[in-house]
Amino acid sequence: MSFILRYIKPAAVATAVLSASLASPSASAQDIPEYLQYQPTQTDVGGAGLLQMPSARMARQGEFTVFYYDNDEYRRIGLSLQLFPWLETIIRYNDVRTRLYNPIPEFSGDQTYKDRGVDVKFRLWEESQYIPQISLGLRDFAGTGQFSGEYLVASKRWHDFDFTLGMGWGYLGRSGNIDNPFCEITDSYCERPGGFQGEGGSFEYDEWFKGNAALYGGVEWQSPWAPLSVKVEYDGNDYSDESSRTAIIQDSHWNLGLHYRLHEHANIQVSFERGNTLMFGFNLRTNFNDAEQYKQRPRKRTAEDLDNTRRPVHPEQLNTEQLVNQVYRETGWANSKLTLSDDGKTLTSYGYQTRYRDRDEGDERTARLLATKLPESITEYQLIDAPYGLKMQQTQIDASQVKAAMRADSIDAQAQFIRSDVESTDPQGRVLAERDTDWNLPSFSVRPYIQQSFGSPENFYMYELRADAYSTWEIKQNVFVDGRAALRLAGNYDDFNFIIQNDDSPLPRVRTYIRSYVEFSDIWLENLQATYLKQINKDWYASVYGGYFERMFGGVGSEILYRPYGQGWGVGMDINWAKQRAFDSHFGFRDYDVMTGHVSGYWKPSFLPDSMIRVAAGRFLAKDVGVQVNFEHKFDSGVIVGAYAAKTDVSAEDYGEGSFTKGFYLSLPFDLFQMRDSKGRATVGWTPLTRDGGQMLMRQRPLFGVTDARDAFYGN
Repeated sequence: MSFILRYIKPAAVATAVLSASLASPSASAQDIPEYLQYQPTQTDVGGAGLLQMPSARMARQGEFTVFYYDNDEYRRIGLSLQLFPWLETIIRYNDVRTRLYNPIPEFSGDQTYKDRGVDVKFRLWEESQYIPQISLGLRDFAGTGQFSGEYLVASKRWHDFDFTLGMGWGYLGRSGNIDNPFCEITDSYCERPGGFQGEGGSFEYDEWFKGNAALYGGVEWQSPWAPLSVKVEYDGNDYSDESSRTAIIQDSHWNLGLHYRLHEHANIQVSFERGNTLMFGFNLRTNFNDAEQYKQRPRKRTAEDLDNTRRPVHPEQLNTEQLVNQVYRETGWANSKLTLSDDGKTLTSYGYQTRYRDRDEGDERTARLLATKLPESITEYQLIDAPYGLKMQQTQIDASQVKAAMRADSIDAQAQFIRSDVESTDPQGRVLAERDTDWNLPSFSVRPYIQQSFGSPENFYMYELRADAYSTWEIKQNVFVDGRAALRLAGNYDDFNFIIQNDDSPLPRVRTYIRSYVEFSDIWLENLQATYLKQINKDWYASVYGGYFERMFGGVGSEILYRPYGQGWGVGMDINWAKQRAFDSHFGFRDYDVMTGHVSGYWKPSFLPDSMIRVAAGRFLAKDVGVQVNFEHKFDSGVIVGAYAAKTDVSAEDYGEGSFTKGFYLSLPFDLFQMRDSKGRATVGWTPLTRDGGQMLMRQRPLFGVTDARDAFYGN
């Protein structure tokens, strides 16, 4: 499992996990919010439920939990996320304390075995006065299968008691205390193949709901003392065939536990299970919809500024250079061109927002400032989003509405921002100011970067801490050079042991050379890419680029994108000639090259609000052909959760452990961790294993991100 944190100091990793949630000093066990008292609590394996067994309950949408549970045989750590009101997702590691990861000491030393697992639970029916909530779940459905199981469960609340009754299969139904009802339908469901299948990581759907089945159940009681709830559970497992390879004695199927809320965002759980085992665990939680951070913002222009500021009578009297600079300093709107309509009533500003993630906030501040600086004869402001010189959308603002809101003429006085597609031709009028985009000076910045990996066979925790120097240079309008150089400060990625001769590898080595890149040099050129962006018309965009795309590949390529305004979809195509870079990551290349590219579709489905689906079909870096599917969901705070998987014509055997490429990630807005507004983001990623199949080229300025303002998803 790889966690990658970009652009955030190492000490901020824990903050990123909990956002600003732990900054509430007044919260304690005595004043737990009432809404939390009856919210579902976590099981020993993650997810809403009792102790070992899941319930039908769902947490509030956006609920994010980091959990750790421990007993003599297993340690369990992982993440639980309530992605939608009807969908719970879990990523988990089972640390099997009684087994070594690898019997060869030179490979993994004394590290214990780590088993990865992914769970999902779907709500089928929401609770009503007489009908329980009903859910269907799959546990460890995309791992090795050692802890896999399925269940159908119902939960019903009665006063302070929440009752659960379910039926489990696989790991949840090994006790076999009832007959499998599906076995009565067809004999194929009477036996479960069981055990580790193939290379792991695949969906062993041919095992689901087969073999032994068991009823399980229990109750959770919310005590009169708000922080404490009590759990009693009947376990459907019999622990007769465990991954620990040691005998686990079960003296009783009854488990008893106490769940205590230390804080609004922290919980502990202690239980006595199997009649002989003490279990302890804790979890930290936050909610991605609720997460926010207080902002220190410049004051907005008010009626006092409007009435007491001397304004020019005629547009000719405007000091446009001073106006453009002041607008940028106060509102973050970077103006590239300022025009006035022939009738002198409409001021049009071409530019882009650099500071406020909330576009309405930025536009309101810009409009209020313009109202205090422009003549009364200008009655309309028009802001045209034109990042990189590409016109994305226009916003019409009535100056009289802005002034009425500033003066609070009525209780509901406010300016309306009317956004629409950009007209095919520029508005007629004269240019008041225009930024010279030829041969500007490049910008530079230095940022810390930490890359972390958890769960590798060689070393459970692997990391690389470095200082990265970034540069962006707009040589001419629409022509950019982006570069990054890296200095390693500390790290242990040279422990990575995927050492194999090329002749023995069924696939070209495109990502598994990571150790070779890490060992060769402590200073390297991460990327250096020149990009030319072109707007063909208002819906079509194109780019041509070349250079060192990433640490492992360079080359040349081109991309084209069709993205109609506000339609929630787009179609693009890219084609690239990529050549593998030398291990020193400076300027040389190796012998391997590949033509790679994809046809990509982007879709924001109306039935999944605030979500984006991307499907890319084509040829990958190892010359394999297939499809990558990427899903993203954005919460109210701006946090984006994503998952991806790539399936190609490479067999699971040739791909190796994991069967196919997949991963998960969080995209976190910077301004959740600071008191100043920012449009920047950090990415935390989780990839089970690094292998060569299904790998895509990484490059700078992909068109879908460049054109986000056409139908804002990432920037608003």
